[in-house]
Amino acid sequence: MDSASPPSPPPAAPPQASAPAASGASNASLRWRILRRTLLARSASSSRAPEETSNDQQDKNDTNKISRKTSRGFDLIECHVLPISQLTKSHADSSSRNENIVECNSDVYVCYKLPCEGSPKLNLVYRREDSLELNDIVASNRHNIDTTGLVCCWPSEEVLAYYCINHSDMFRSTKVLELGSGYGLAGLVIAASTDADEVVISDGNPQVVQYIQQNISINAETFGQTKVKSMILHWDHEPASEIISSFDIIVASDCTFFKQFHGSLARAVRSLLKHSETSQAIFLSPRRGDSLSKFLEVIKKNGLSCELIENYDPTVWNMHKKYVLGDYRSWPNYNEEHCYPLLLRISRSE
Repeated sequence: MDSASPPSPPPAAPPQASAPAASGASNASLRWRILRRTLLARSASSSRAPEETSNDQQDKNDTNKISRKTSRGFDLIECHVLPISQLTKSHADSSSRNENIVECNSDVYVCYKLPCEGSPKLNLVYRREDSLELNDIVASNRHNIDTTGLVCCWPSEEVLAYYCINHSDMFRSTKVLELGSGYGLAGLVIAASTDADEVVISDGNPQVVQYIQQNISINAETFGQTKVKSMILHWDHEPASEIISSFDIIVASDCTFFKQFHGSLARAVRSLLKHSETSQAIFLSPRRGDSLSKFLEVIKKNGLSCELIENYDPTVWNMHKKYVLGDYRSWPNYNEEHCYPLLLRISRSE
């Protein structure tokens, strides 16, 4: 969560339990130091920053080893990062679109050029990495959600977006839902690069959904005839009757890490998928210890069938292998268990 200038999203992988802890400190204690540094930085913004001690510098050196990678993940979609003010200027010729942009010092915008016919562009607004606030943690406790959707666009989300571009035919004339979408990259990519009838981009965090709606509004002209909307969707809550059994395809990335949400996530998928032989959910998630295998068990208990695919795209697979072998130096501490997302196809057992 270091801050001098915004890095290129997807800027991070979740903290890796297997990463070596420096100076004998545990990974857990190092992650608490990350939180401490962030809160101190926010506090210092309204007063003169205290002098940095040698311990503070050591904290930075140590936590950087587990908290952030210096690459853009698999680097599958061309993008560049600019200050949020640049997005406002680029839309100055369109007052209606300009009204949808809320300038905030804690935000940046990322311009994506999609690797598909016509090379459409998407502009997404993200939180800066150094912008975690106590209010975010309070909201997390209040709504029984995690704050990972506010941190960054995770590598699995980029891989999911890339996969959807390469399998655009499956979305033709469908109603699509993205679960736990964070800033909504995959859902927005589906809306911009396929002929889906409707794309609903959802998250359980109301703060995140505000960003999703802003990103939908900014890119409205890119979606053609596809209807796109945002939705607060908490897996623990009973979904509204109008969306039950209404989606042809559900997509999600990196949503299986927290085991306490496995049951509610599986029930949400079963409740929201259409009763159709062709309806399916497409998840991309790393193994993360036994979290993915535990989720597969829960899926089966909830009357769903699943297929786990390790090699689902030649480009992603080849990059993964080179990272494992150390041929690519751009992803320090690459760990297969935590970084490489597997493809999970989920359908109704009946």
